[in-house]
Amino acid sequence: MTGNAKALSPKATLMVGATLFSMFFGAGNLILPPLLGVQAGTATLSATIGFFITGVGLPVLGIVAVALAGTVRELADRVHPVFSRVFVAAVYLAIGPCLAIPRTSSTAFEMLAPLLPAGISVEVVRLVFSVAFFALSFALAMHPGRLTRLLGRVTGPALILLIVGVVVPSLVSLATGQVQAAPAPVAPYDTNAAVQGFLTGYQTMDLLASLTFGLVIATNIRNLGVTDTGGVMREVCRAGVIAGVLMMAIYGGLAVVGFDLSAALAGATNGAEVITASATMHYGTLGTAVVAAIFLLACLNVCTGLISCCGTYFAEELPRVPYRVWAIGFAAFSCVISNFGLDAILAFSVPLLNALYPVAIVLVIGGMAHRVLDAYPLTWPVTVGLVGVSSVVVSLRDAFAPGVWVIFDALPFADMGLGWVLLAVVGIVLGVCLSAPGKMRRR
Repeated sequence: MTGNAKALSPKATLMVGATLFSMFFGAGNLILPPLLGVQAGTATLSATIGFFITGVGLPVLGIVAVALAGTVRELADRVHPVFSRVFVAAVYLAIGPCLAIPRTSSTAFEMLAPLLPAGISVEVVRLVFSVAFFALSFALAMHPGRLTRLLGRVTGPALILLIVGVVVPSLVSLATGQVQAAPAPVAPYDTNAAVQGFLTGYQTMDLLASLTFGLVIATNIRNLGVTDTGGVMREVCRAGVIAGVLMMAIYGGLAVVGFDLSAALAGATNGAEVITASATMHYGTLGTAVVAAIFLLACLNVCTGLISCCGTYFAEELPRVPYRVWAIGFAAFSCVISNFGLDAILAFSVPLLNALYPVAIVLVIGGMAHRVLDAYPLTWPVTVGLVGVSSVVVSLRDAFAPGVWVIFDALPFADMGLGWVLLAVVGIVLGVCLSAPGKMRRR
């Protein structure tokens, strides 16, 4: 391929799309769709469609928006440099030690728990497991190169094969009409299942992750020979479509697994339990052991990558604290959090992600339309400010004083968790109006 090539070959395009998919693909994401299928029951289809929007569509748009803007910092700087530093740091903390890193250990342990002998203390084993897990992850994060690449090449394909092995029997049952009658949806899918699926998609954290992936994918495309801006954008979009199709196939298949078991597993509290039950039902104890082993390796790989990524970012932002100190701090903190259990981590994630996601959505949509919005610069701080204040206030209320009325509850769609949408529209209108006089004077 020559240096002035305008497009990648089909094989190279597929490779870039698969690379992007592997960056999004983590074992933690696999626990959400099966639980959705169990809890949504007869409303699984509408809930899954809502999940696709935030779990697949918005992350793909995030890749494109950041590629258009340059970097996530350049995108967020349009609001204010201080906001940019705070928001990007919050994103790294969310996809790092506050949620995603502890979730890797908790998910891996949930898959191992069914193999524990009867009568053993689960809390003690969880503590020992988490200490060993994070000690190994920290050691790998100090020298991540060859070993993490090997783990990625092995566990990625193996995990996909596992998913196929778990999903296919459920698809066959569905196609042949052997699925037990699904129950009616339970909370939180018993009202507005599609909207709740949309909100559940926040927990994939892929939109937040996509804000850090866009620049990486664009750089890889340039390294493959596509140097003009239009060509890079075209290839980014193609990679996004490939990654999105793969994610939809996996998420949709796992939702079917949950739907298949919705009658048998009523009351399940996390998707790891659902996947384990499915593997055990179809393949016996061997299936459970294989699931546990592959999830352990996949979670270990993801944990190592996240510790390395977050440690590198904060070491660059605050160079007086070396990378090794950040890495061991993140590993130790995550170890403590992981011992609260997967259910507690998922419950804690809801208010935090409800605070971050509306702002991230606004930034991504603004990034897609940045050429228009940049002509009215006040649209950025006004819109993000209104959405940010409302989402943070509501999230704090939900976390510490549920049921207490706040002024944002009076907004349309607030009962569905989407009150910020109207504020975003109002912010854009106000920003345009406030920017217009200055624009006229410059003319």
